[in-house]
Amino acid sequence: MTATGAPAPDARIGAIDALRGVVMLLMLVDHVRDIFYVHAQLRDPMDLGVTAPALALTRLTSHLCAPVFLLLAGLSACLYAGRNGTRAASRFLLTRGLFLVLLELTLVNLAWTGRILPPVLYLQVIWAIGLAMIALAGLVWLPRPALAAVACLIMLGHNLLDGIVLAPDQAGYTLWSILHQRGLLTLPWGVARTSYPVLPWIGVAAAGYVLGPWFARDPAVRRRRLLALGAAALAGFLVLRGLNGYGDPTPWQAGPTLGATILSFLNLTKYPPSADFLLLTLGLGLCLLALCEALPAGRLAWLRVFGGAPLFFYLAHLWLLRGLYDLALAAGLTGASGKVELGSPGQLWLVALVLGPPLFLACRWMVGLKRQRRHPVLSYL
Repeated sequence: MTATGAPAPDARIGAIDALRGVVMLLMLVDHVRDIFYVHAQLRDPMDLGVTAPALALTRLTSHLCAPVFLLLAGLSACLYAGRNGTRAASRFLLTRGLFLVLLELTLVNLAWTGRILPPVLYLQVIWAIGLAMIALAGLVWLPRPALAAVACLIMLGHNLLDGIVLAPDQAGYTLWSILHQRGLLTLPWGVARTSYPVLPWIGVAAAGYVLGPWFARDPAVRRRRLLALGAAALAGFLVLRGLNGYGDPTPWQAGPTLGATILSFLNLTKYPPSADFLLLTLGLGLCLLALCEALPAGRLAWLRVFGGAPLFFYLAHLWLLRGLYDLALAAGLTGASGKVELGSPGQLWLVALVLGPPLFLACRWMVGLKRQRRHPVLSYL
């Protein structure tokens, strides 16, 4: 145990990589939807008034991705601090955060739009993770109880700020659009869309950092704590969502069928993630992390490969999807819309299943390279 209270393990924790692998694969499905369902893009795939239930359920599975990944990023940062000290962890968070922001502005947007300077520059999840890490680089110096309080206050209290809506000509609009209000920022060649307001994600990353010292305890004790915290979060979600007041800007409504009512109950706001959204997804994430800890390591080895090189997977899958779409477009495999189309949500899962093996081989190569070379740049992947 170090002075920070964090453990100092010598090896990666398999359960963390396994859970990270789960959310990366769910993200793959969602991004297949983004690219190959472009002919039927909706303002919000969870808008139940215009979205088929199968597509809404497909989208719903991806809600785990960003919250769990941010939580694990904060947890991993605490483990890094346990090995190298708080100062080194703060420096690593700052540099990695800046690196992620740069990637979002360059390679990631190029993969999504096909243009170096697109008319709309989307500031999405990699941007949000980067800014959250930059913020966490300063927050790690707080005492652990204070950091826990800050994390809970941000995650559960930020919806109190929903009433603050600034117009583009008002002072503070740019900063507020980055922190809490989705908006458009003027650029010399176009606009930037703040798709992922970052304030709640800072709270999630901080919460992950707070959990770090649990990994210095007996695994059985840790699993019980993870399950208890996950169950408490899920219970909090059911109570808060059931009251249909504070917790999410979109109230749920009883539908004509039980399935429609359940979908409405689970139709939560992600941009920015509401308190209800975070209670549900993080509660499930904590329970899944406990499950990954309990399962035999051999059963999770293939998932740990995907989770062992998450940023590499992210870039590889985006460019693979972009390349496949462009090839299909060049071959004339288009539908009535003039774009490459998949006919049903089930086909989205099938495409993701087919893409899994080549991405597994690529990630296995990268994980092996990271173990052999130990280069600082490779640690970012």
